[in-house]
Amino acid sequence: MRLIIQREALLKPLQLVAGVVERRQTLPVLSNVLLVVKDQQLSLTGTDLEVELVGRVTLSEPCEAGEITVPARKLMDICKSLPNEAQIDIRLEEHKVLLKSGRSRFSLSTLPASDFPNVEESRGSLNFSLGQSVLRRLIEHTSFAMAQQDVRYYLNGMLLEVQSNRLRAVTTDGHRLAMCSLEAPAIGQVEGHQVIVPRKGILELGRLLSDQAGDVHIILGQQHIRATAGDFTFTSKLVDGKFPDYERVLPRGGDKLVVGSRLLLREALSRAAILSNEKYRGIRLVLQENLLKIQANNPEQEEAEEEVAVEYSGDALEIGFNVGYLLDVLSVMGSEQIRLTLSDSNSSALLQELDSDDSSYVIMPMRL
Repeated sequence: MRLIIQREALLKPLQLVAGVVERRQTLPVLSNVLLVVKDQQLSLTGTDLEVELVGRVTLSEPCEAGEITVPARKLMDICKSLPNEAQIDIRLEEHKVLLKSGRSRFSLSTLPASDFPNVEESRGSLNFSLGQSVLRRLIEHTSFAMAQQDVRYYLNGMLLEVQSNRLRAVTTDGHRLAMCSLEAPAIGQVEGHQVIVPRKGILELGRLLSDQAGDVHIILGQQHIRATAGDFTFTSKLVDGKFPDYERVLPRGGDKLVVGSRLLLREALSRAAILSNEKYRGIRLVLQENLLKIQANNPEQEEAEEEVAVEYSGDALEIGFNVGYLLDVLSVMGSEQIRLTLSDSNSSALLQELDSDDSSYVIMPMRL
């Protein structure tokens, strides 16, 4: 095996593929990236057995076919440290991979390509394409509410639901819920096809969707999701579980409607959060006619109060929230004005953009 490649052509796919590789692995080969040279193309594959990412680069220089695995982090660090526009000569010699670039020489240990695990192909039950920007928006608007290491393993990921020309993403950690639906006409009439993609898979897929104008082709199987975008193919196992009925969580019949500036609210909440309890992050919202007071205090007896002008004409109300949850939502919303729907101090709040129903966010109140 031998190839000659520009540093930049190798670095971009290598950085994405190495992102999948875990530092601490039970199987040594999982710390490696699989390099395959065939038909004037280099493919790089990284996996942790849950998520697999393959990047492809077309080679302009003559090459010799072959395949081998090398340590992913070391190869990436070497590429990063070489000067811009350097040419890298990579060849396999007696169980070592030799890299030459200018006056630099490196020799890397290898493991056979035959040891490298393949994510098994599963038959796709649903195929469709949509704009990368659409899927990226879905992920950006909802991924923050995924649970991290919940014993309810089905919460450590994102529900993707295909429903007659619409793609919906839903995430929840039990304290808050994020939901975003977008038109995807290419899907066609499909009724309620649901899969749960694990947290790591969603974060890696989000990194992959960098082409605003490009499309991503998706295959949903029984155990896997596969997405192909440009020169990359991403595969992830699905979470085997039943996602909660999110429709039941959405608050209905809230009679207190608050409309305000997203930016002003975000800035006021950020300032008040400085003096909130570091552990519980609780703040109190006090609603009066056309005025919202934001109050915070902490065990050191320090206090903060902010006043924000809002549109509100209902009864006075006091309600507590985790300020981090509110800030997460206001950070991903795009509109200038937001609407907050409340019922009473013990019921969940519903946040939405004023001019769009694409996204809905539910936050449970806190007792303060």
